[in-house]
Amino acid sequence: MRAAFCTLGCKVNQYETQALERLFTQRGHVLVPFEGEADVYIINSCTVTAVSDKKSRQTARQARKRAPQALVALCGCYPQTHPEDMGDLPVDLVAGTGDRVRFVELVERAWAERRERITALDDAMKRRVFEDLPAGGLEGRTRAMLKVEDGCVNFCTYCIIPYARGPVRSLPLNAAAAQAAALAEEGYKELVLTGIEISSWGRDFQDGSSLIDLVEAVCGAAPECRVRLGSLEPRTITEEFCRRAARLPNLCPHFHLSMQSGCDATLKRMNRKYGTARFFQSTGLLREHFQDPAITTDMIVGFPGETEEEFEQSLDFIQRCGFSAMHIFPYSKRPGTPAASMPGQAPKAVKEERARRAAEIASRMERNYLKQWEEVEVLFEEERDGLWWGHTTRYSKVGVRSGENLHNQLRRVRITTVGEGFLEGGLISLAPQ
Repeated sequence: MRAAFCTLGCKVNQYETQALERLFTQRGHVLVPFEGEADVYIINSCTVTAVSDKKSRQTARQARKRAPQALVALCGCYPQTHPEDMGDLPVDLVAGTGDRVRFVELVERAWAERRERITALDDAMKRRVFEDLPAGGLEGRTRAMLKVEDGCVNFCTYCIIPYARGPVRSLPLNAAAAQAAALAEEGYKELVLTGIEISSWGRDFQDGSSLIDLVEAVCGAAPECRVRLGSLEPRTITEEFCRRAARLPNLCPHFHLSMQSGCDATLKRMNRKYGTARFFQSTGLLREHFQDPAITTDMIVGFPGETEEEFEQSLDFIQRCGFSAMHIFPYSKRPGTPAASMPGQAPKAVKEERARRAAEIASRMERNYLKQWEEVEVLFEEERDGLWWGHTTRYSKVGVRSGENLHNQLRRVRITTVGEGFLEGGLISLAPQ
């Protein structure tokens, strides 16, 4: 089959699509662009917001319109949590977030039989075993994602993902180290540890294992690779975590701490498991143990019940933290979550205005962080618009003009320009790594 993939949503979805791509090609199928002609169109969906659901539906309908005789398969978080929405969608196969190996077989069966729709959905809350999928991606990529954990049991009041992914399941430490070594052997220069909630890695083993044990094992198994961590729960950052992490020369000093709000009352309504004091302690520990670390975060504005005073507290707090970059989201009501029925739902205009004000502060903080750099090391990934683009260990985006093919090269760059969310400069004449 000619198989075309479209990935919506988070890095875990990106990882799982790459794994599916490998599984498809291992079985003799051919990958083609999603925008072109294919025998099967596979949409790996997201359900983190209502907009995500709408995008999944639109993508399925567009695929059907493009190729009426093709097979259209929808998998991922959206059908897992909203099976009742699948009835009027023009899809031939509906699957969820589990058993991706069987999904490949279901696609083959649906293509061969071309009969009635196949629906394959399980109860995510009953899952207990981590599904080990092929890590990395196809040739040409510089950064490989290594999924080490699935599931979440935090049950934040705004989030539907625990219902889509089920309880915490972890990739065993030895398996993670072996996959990291294999990816390094394939030529990847950077590994990203990803999962639904990687801070919970090891909890299901009930043997005292924690995330830092995994990080040490992966860094040791792939010493020539940068190792970058996905989003972290702030309570992960302890004195011991920082002390052990700072000893790892290939660990990127980039830490994405999931904040969501800088107001204690709002955090309590969100059912977050920390307060602003604990979060701020985490930023201090990171700056104590790492030189100029990049500390990034997420922020939801306009959460139900958020007053103007509470929002102002959040604005003050993010400036105290001095983030190097932020993702800011207006609150999106998610049916099926406790927050959807909370009083004090903010009007769209209020949420948009608060998002704009927070973004202005975030932009100033990001510029202040970027302008300190005079010379950086960059892993180059792609050429676009006449510039080669890559990222530093701190995930700052850097572009240079060069006649060389810089793909997957680590090069030193002297910075000449600070842009909005990026840096530009020129190569320093050193031999490529």
